[in-house]
Amino acid sequence: MDAHSQIILPYGLSVADAATMLAGIAAVASMVAVWAATTVRDPMQGRIRALQAQRELLKSGLVTSRRRTSQIKQTDAFDFMRNLLSKLKVLQNDSSKQIQEKLARAGFRTKDAVVAYQSARLVGPFIFGALALLLIYGDMVLVGSGLFQKLIAAIGAVVLAYMLPDIVLKNMTTKRVDALRKSLPDAIDLLVICAEAGLTIEAAFNRVAKELGASFPEMGDEMALTAIELGFLQDRRSAYDNLAKRVDLQAVRAVTTTLVQTEKYGTPLASSLRVLSAEFRNERMMRAEEKAARLPAIMTVPLILFILPTLFIVLLGPAACEMSDSFINAK
Repeated sequence: MDAHSQIILPYGLSVADAATMLAGIAAVASMVAVWAATTVRDPMQGRIRALQAQRELLKSGLVTSRRRTSQIKQTDAFDFMRNLLSKLKVLQNDSSKQIQEKLARAGFRTKDAVVAYQSARLVGPFIFGALALLLIYGDMVLVGSGLFQKLIAAIGAVVLAYMLPDIVLKNMTTKRVDALRKSLPDAIDLLVICAEAGLTIEAAFNRVAKELGASFPEMGDEMALTAIELGFLQDRRSAYDNLAKRVDLQAVRAVTTTLVQTEKYGTPLASSLRVLSAEFRNERMMRAEEKAARLPAIMTVPLILFILPTLFIVLLGPAACEMSDSFINAK
């Protein structure tokens, strides 16, 4: 054995043992890297399969609900709630259509989502109310409070449970609209490129959906669904109107209006979309500049409350300590 193999490392390991362990770790890391590289999944594949299934469903004239990826799974309890809501005439009123439009803006487009939303509003207050009564009158919370305070807390829990689905839905809609607003200029630029390349409007929407699916899945989903509707609806304007309803943005409504006018009057599509793209990019830049201009005013309160006191302590603290020591020594 040579001198290097006789060197003893910590924990009683030799150089040969350490080299063997490192080689094993390197081999495992290589296998993990190869496995990760060969099992990369395309995020658009699941959405494309779901949209193709929905296209076949709509072509066949069916309007029944269908489960999509990452949406509601049908169970016996879910079927029971659907039958209960149907008996209560909750799913047949006009407000149900408005709720369906709100859910579509948040990314849920099936009737099962309406059933889940209405079920949460119907059952949630009872569950939260019973839980609040159990915690409050079981002396688990609000111990020592009066009867009126406990009653107000229970009523507040019921009201919060009734409003919670609306709050969650509004939050999801806001996040989705923000993501769509950020990705709209890029989508319009790709539409311009596709139009100049000679693609039809349906093929252009499909191409944009494919290109934006990985970076902006919300916009890719909307573009793919619009392309599907353009393929089977008799009037293209209905597909554009559906896009404007699903995406509650003034910019999207401007795009759909431009597409309708282009098809109606025969104006050049690429030039019209190029003007809209430049306008949207300028609007996005102005919005960023507005946020930057508001930053000093927003930072004033944290600066006064948190930064300046700490700065005063760091600068004046040593001087105050020296003055205190001087007064003590003088006495």
